[in-house]
Amino acid sequence: MSVILETNQLSKFYGTNKNQVKAVNNVSTKINRGEFVAIVGKSGSGKSTLLHMLGGLDMPTEGKVLLSGNDMYQMSEDQLAIFRRRKIGFIFQAYNLVSAINVWENIVLPLGLDGKKVDEVYANDIITTLGIENRIHNLPNTLSGGQQQRVAIARALITKPEILFADEPTGNLDSKTSDEVIGLLKMTAKKYGQTIVMITHDDEIAQVADRILIIEDGQVVDFR
Repeated sequence: MSVILETNQLSKFYGTNKNQVKAVNNVSTKINRGEFVAIVGKSGSGKSTLLHMLGGLDMPTEGKVLLSGNDMYQMSEDQLAIFRRRKIGFIFQAYNLVSAINVWENIVLPLGLDGKKVDEVYANDIITTLGIENRIHNLPNTLSGGQQQRVAIARALITKPEILFADEPTGNLDSKTSDEVIGLLKMTAKKYGQTIVMITHDDEIAQVADRILIIEDGQVVDFR
């Protein structure tokens, strides 16, 4: 299997001297193309900080993040923004949908930002796969939490990214809906050949992943 994502002595520190907090401390790891990896840790363990650095959202204090061989933090801000938009998909706990536009417009929004045409066959395939084909004219606030997260997954997939980052994607959902969303995430990843990195504090949800990284006090302490 080929490596899609690699970190080399990745660290993020806040403060100085006695007040220094090592949110992420010297993490070196590799993730293979097509893999579903869960990063598990308690609140404050550094998992969100790690995910944000992996996804190009938060500049590390030290170390490197290579995505498909590209050193993300050697890019200018503008280069990184374009790279992120084209290569990376994000799914957040709070869905982050735009309330004033309908489901279809939310899903295709990233393509519009990049000046790209919509591949309607692909878009409709994602929408049907996720079971939201009867909701495309709805505004987000008329949908359930589970339906909103399905829209967020569709939006993350629409640009055909190389990797998807999911930040506690079931955090706002009940257990039945959580299971459905995680099942859909895994199924769509397989169908569209996606690599997924997901953070969660829920061990049960993590079990669906191919591999689990456990993070404590900013360090990856265990692999399963």
